[in-house]
Amino acid sequence: MAIEFTKYHGLGNDFILIDNRSSLTPVITPEKAVKLCDRHFGIGADGVIFALPGQNGTDYTMRIFNSDGSEPEMCGNGIRCLAVFLTELEGVSRTKDFYTIHTLAGTITPQLTDDGQVKVDMGQPRLLAQEIPTTLAPTDSKVINVPLEVADHTWNVTCVSMGNPHCITFVNDVAAIPLESIGPKFEHHSVFPQRTNTEFIEIVNRNYLKMRVWERGAGITLACGTGACASLVAGVLNDKCDRTAIIELPGGELEIEWSEVDNKIYMTGPAERVFAGKF
Repeated sequence: MAIEFTKYHGLGNDFILIDNRSSLTPVITPEKAVKLCDRHFGIGADGVIFALPGQNGTDYTMRIFNSDGSEPEMCGNGIRCLAVFLTELEGVSRTKDFYTIHTLAGTITPQLTDDGQVKVDMGQPRLLAQEIPTTLAPTDSKVINVPLEVADHTWNVTCVSMGNPHCITFVNDVAAIPLESIGPKFEHHSVFPQRTNTEFIEIVNRNYLKMRVWERGAGITLACGTGACASLVAGVLNDKCDRTAIIELPGGELEIEWSEVDNKIYMTGPAERVFAGKF
């Protein structure tokens, strides 16, 4: 049976989107997703995203298989791509400019803006060690500027969960970080029982940060939406940036706001259609 797909990317973080609205079960297996994500023998992507029926009163459900076959709780760039994909599926029957999306990280609400961007209510950051999860601190404590030994070097790290785990460290020059060799050592470190995403952040000024990321299950990617959100939170907690800032990633820029009003994180950025096909 031929399955239709559409390829999207958010700042170069690219995904295969599949209309899965007829079933709550993904139409392909994680093993098949690995093959589709292969950039030489498949379509090529950082992950496969499924648009499934809503649950608990939401409009839709999002599930995603990473390029290694693992399933993350959520994906910030991916959910922006999903929002635009849903407008394509609904076509002229679309009646509103936002969606409520059920994810493993909770309900996420992306909204399409007048300038073609997507603004996403990412919910509140989770800061306790047990919520990350990590053993770097007591379960009911925050992990802020805590030393961590990785690759014979001591890094001061701050941990944040955006429904998925993030380990953030501040560096003088993100371009100098040997991401390919050091990223896996962070991801699989014993203090992260569910592995972790890792962000390296260079502070340009209090409203502008540069970021490189090693994503859990996907490796080096051009952008990570949840990582950008977590990094702003870490910057605020360490008094290195303001509550609204531009995060520059290899694939482009995201605007991140940590609202003082409702404690939620708001992420604004693009999502672009690349092509469609069948496999």
